[in-house]
Amino acid sequence: MTKFAGLAIAAAALLLAVSLVPCSLASSSIDSERITPLMLDVQDAPVPFVGSDGRTHLVYELWMKNFTSGKVAVEKVEILGDGAAVIRTLDTTEISSRLQPAGLRQPTSIMAPSSQALLFVHVVLPDGQVAPHTLTHRVLARAEAAPPGMQEITETGGDISPSGQPVVIGPPLRGDRYVAADSCCDASRHTRAALPVNGRVWIAQRYAVDWEQLDDQGRIYHGPAADVASYAIYGKEILAVADAKVVSVIDGLPNQTPGQYPTNIPIDQADGNCVVLDLGGSRYGLYAHIQPGGIRVRPGDAVKRGQVIGLVGNSGNSVAPHLHFHVMSTPLPLASNGLPYEIDSYQITATSPSTAAFDEAEAKGTPLPVAPVSPPRHVTNGLPLDQLIISFAP
Repeated sequence: MTKFAGLAIAAAALLLAVSLVPCSLASSSIDSERITPLMLDVQDAPVPFVGSDGRTHLVYELWMKNFTSGKVAVEKVEILGDGAAVIRTLDTTEISSRLQPAGLRQPTSIMAPSSQALLFVHVVLPDGQVAPHTLTHRVLARAEAAPPGMQEITETGGDISPSGQPVVIGPPLRGDRYVAADSCCDASRHTRAALPVNGRVWIAQRYAVDWEQLDDQGRIYHGPAADVASYAIYGKEILAVADAKVVSVIDGLPNQTPGQYPTNIPIDQADGNCVVLDLGGSRYGLYAHIQPGGIRVRPGDAVKRGQVIGLVGNSGNSVAPHLHFHVMSTPLPLASNGLPYEIDSYQITATSPSTAAFDEAEAKGTPLPVAPVSPPRHVTNGLPLDQLIISFAP
């Protein structure tokens, strides 16, 4: 039984194989008891939304807790919808790129003893299919600490009901050749930015986009890399995405030097100069990294959709001029649940091959290789997915 010293229970050898029913309850209708060394939970229910591909998406995190003294290898995860129908299956390869131990950014399919991890889930439903009423999860794993012959385990749990609707908004910018960088949903650094804030783990940036822009030669910048004015997007007008009220404003922070991440930035300055708008219905829009002195609104102001509220800059925790935008559940930029939104009208004119290609073009000032979309595809009410080149109405 020492192999299961991590379990606070004496019947370790019966793990996985036996239902333990106290004799005093043996004749009752109470459900039997079973050891569950791998525990599953979903903290934040997914809000179904339509992406720029016209399909319904579900994005959320499945928490896994390894309550044993040995490693647990997560081998397969099935996401089950209504009627226990399998709507998504993750194999070991996908799990190893999506399972992130608490406090770390490097994913793995192996959970350390006595540890927690987040599995970042993205379900894309077939064309025309709506979100299921309920979700649950079936996980196949191998528990190192279990007795021989009992190491293969199957756990089911993390029951949750998708709920809510995305807010429909206008564009945050006007013009052409904008890149939806680090947008939803799979490889985005925003989607996986889990942070412990105020005693809870939040992912405020779950659906955030870093908007950058290409010049007419397909470059993110042209000229000295350390000069903010070299960047195509620098100084562009930032627009209110809805009729809204200004909740908070930070201004007066300097631009950072492009090309390197700043160090020792206080948490309350990470977004640089920023504006938070109350969009209604407990949904708030955050605009970050605005040009110093470029903000044109004050707390308490009522703004109209399309109104200029600031200019794109490079303040705060930023490596290059861009507009960071996301929608969240509270007016706090970090202690919030990130919420999806749908922009009501835009055109997709091209696609970038990958985040790596984008990062290289941003680092070197070389043209970003893109695949044109001809004719451009018009999107109505959709969240811009990652690495799309987008035009907004002038």
